[in-house]
Amino acid sequence: MASNTDSTFDVAILGAGPGGYVAAIRAAQLGLKTAIIEREQLGGVCLNWGCIPTKSLLRNAEVIELLHQGKEYGFTLENLQVDYGAAHKRSRDVSGRMVKGIEFLMKKNNITVFKGDGELTSATTIRLENRTEERIITAKNIIVATGARPRALPFLEPDGVRVFNYRQLLDVKVAPKSMIVIGAGPIGMEFAYVFHAYGADVTVVEALPRVTPLEDEEISAEINKQFNRNGIKTLAGAKVEGAKVTPEGVELTVNGQIMKAEWVLVSIGILPNSGNIGLDKAGVKTDARGFITTDAYMVTSAPNIYAIGDVTGKLALAHVASAQGIVAAESIAAGVGKYAGHITKLDYDAIPRCVYTHPQIASMGITEAQAKEKGHKVKISKFPFRAVGKAVALGSYDGFVKIIADEKYGEILGVHMIGPDVTELLPEWVLAKSAELTPDQIAHAVHAHPTLSEALMEAAHGIEGLPIHI
Repeated sequence: MASNTDSTFDVAILGAGPGGYVAAIRAAQLGLKTAIIEREQLGGVCLNWGCIPTKSLLRNAEVIELLHQGKEYGFTLENLQVDYGAAHKRSRDVSGRMVKGIEFLMKKNNITVFKGDGELTSATTIRLENRTEERIITAKNIIVATGARPRALPFLEPDGVRVFNYRQLLDVKVAPKSMIVIGAGPIGMEFAYVFHAYGADVTVVEALPRVTPLEDEEISAEINKQFNRNGIKTLAGAKVEGAKVTPEGVELTVNGQIMKAEWVLVSIGILPNSGNIGLDKAGVKTDARGFITTDAYMVTSAPNIYAIGDVTGKLALAHVASAQGIVAAESIAAGVGKYAGHITKLDYDAIPRCVYTHPQIASMGITEAQAKEKGHKVKISKFPFRAVGKAVALGSYDGFVKIIADEKYGEILGVHMIGPDVTELLPEWVLAKSAELTPDQIAHAVHAHPTLSEALMEAAHGIEGLPIHI
């Protein structure tokens, strides 16, 4: 609990994940007296049980995969042994360092941090409980950044022993011998890749017709091919109809057939953390699914209360929450004359979406099928990484860059990539779309050689049918 006895603020933020803590920093930078309330750890799910620890584990898995390819690089390893416990420790150490960084930023920006459970008691007050202590925090403006939690199947409740959600899985210190992943979105696919690298026999089960179902169809087909080639089994169009947990593992009934594994990961989406936080007392409305509704500036139905991040039901991504947090903080500051700059209305078609498997997936905007459904006449360009010298030199050249552009005006409608480090390449397209550039302008911007970014330039040339290296 904060030692500061003053409990009156310009802004109070409920939740200190990547949306909440970023909103707090921006609010404080703009001269607003700011408090943030968090019941667990600063950084929220992302830093503690999501983005950061999983990327640490994925890096370990990539190194193991590379070591298995030693012969290609001119070295041999006999009796290679891998220790998932060491990987887990490294992931926790990485998370710990990042959390300490957030703690430093709170102090640097004079943000008051309260530890405990917060509940709105009106549009301007929050009751804070921490063990036996209770206090009322008063704020002229409130930002709700309470995030979301994993959804569960009604007949397969995660127990952290045989059946896991992603958070529970980040607590384990050993890898299973076999594992079924229910849900082929980013979380499911990433954990499948990690545990397969540590020797688990992994099967990914997806109810929709293809894995990574929100991606462009060609991306889904390519990642499915790469997973299967590397020994990760996938089963799409597969409905999980029942389950039986035994001392030895889990038996799933999938499309009428029995599948068995030591562990099961349930990764089928999220539910908003909007219950039991007093939204009704503050006049904040939610939709039928429980997500808080907002306008473009993140204002809820209560004019002085804002909502950001996963609890809004928009793109459930850490960087979206952070961007929304900046919008909310700047909107509040503008309302009291402390900010006169431009407040961005987020364009969700220019938001990066990433899957950190190997190969990586990175996308922005709409798919080819969506573009045609919307009535666009489109130009499509695909350029393979196997025609890029840097990718071949790296020994990682599976995949491609795909651009979808409007035929008449050249507007970039969507970019979909699968291949080496494509999550690092995507910002060029985000900037291009945000600045209303066309593929022609990307094509004629000189890209360094040899770099992976040449694939972007070549794909842009391909919109006019003029790629150089294919």
